[in-house]
Amino acid sequence: MRSCASLILLAILAAAGVSRGDATVAKITHRQFQAVNGSGEQTYTATQKVTLEGIVLHHPADMLNPTPDDTITAMYNMGAEWQLFFQGERDDHAGTAVYLAQLYDNLPWIMPGGGYSNAQFIAELSRINAAGFTVGDRIRVTGWFLSYKGKYNINEQHNNNPDHDFTIELVARGVGLPKPEVVSLDELKDDQDRFVFDPVRLVGGEYYQGRLIKIEDVNVVDAKGWGPNATLTVANGTKTLPVKLGRGNGIYAGSFNLSRPFDVIGILDQDSTDLRSGYRLYVMNYDGNGKVLASYEHRMADQSTAVSLNNGATPPVQK
Repeated sequence: MRSCASLILLAILAAAGVSRGDATVAKITHRQFQAVNGSGEQTYTATQKVTLEGIVLHHPADMLNPTPDDTITAMYNMGAEWQLFFQGERDDHAGTAVYLAQLYDNLPWIMPGGGYSNAQFIAELSRINAAGFTVGDRIRVTGWFLSYKGKYNINEQHNNNPDHDFTIELVARGVGLPKPEVVSLDELKDDQDRFVFDPVRLVGGEYYQGRLIKIEDVNVVDAKGWGPNATLTVANGTKTLPVKLGRGNGIYAGSFNLSRPFDVIGILDQDSTDLRSGYRLYVMNYDGNGKVLASYEHRMADQSTAVSLNNGATPPVQK
């Protein structure tokens, strides 16, 4: 009887056009996707895959190094990496990262052969960039996901099988970057310089996570560590915030020339096993202007007088 029931169920699924291997997927908001509980753990479990839309915030190569090298064998070194943040619009006050790596099989739980050769990884980069999107474009991303240090990332779940590929579609070109939201350290830190955590995600780090923000009138605690991929600390006198530098061509030894105090524009990220803490401001590039630590694109978005889409403007219609 059990075998008969199974065959009947399979026949029903086949008639509906669904196979046992089909992953469930839903189009949701970034805010729904990034929801957390009181411990900071992700709570979205409704589907196996998600579809999100939003605005591309940066050039991926300014964040992580996508140059493949399949000779690397060191454990946990995943070789080439590619990561993109895109931000929700209007009431969808959140953002999400999309992540791809080359050498998943350098992770101890992945079988040998579970990564990409150099040629295969280059082909993957060509596939995901086929839509020709860039900073300020509206995209649609569909894929599997995993929780990583306080946030959900869309990714391949460390699986190089094509059925785990994520896809990126261009929805509208040239929508424009959102104007960075001005956030004070008082909004991110309490009186004891601890991060403000709100599981409802209406204040503190959770509210701004994954979004383009601006911190005004801070100083760097020690600029000696300035350089690609470095982490600095900025402060307003009593409260501090880590600033993660990217690998853009404006960040190099000797390029630090910021006045005191200065402003910082970047993407608020969370990167900590303490899921109620560990926020940082990710700055991918610096254009050498001397007053604002930011990439050129982010600084121009801050100077824009146009109404941000996130403040209720009507988005342009794709033609």
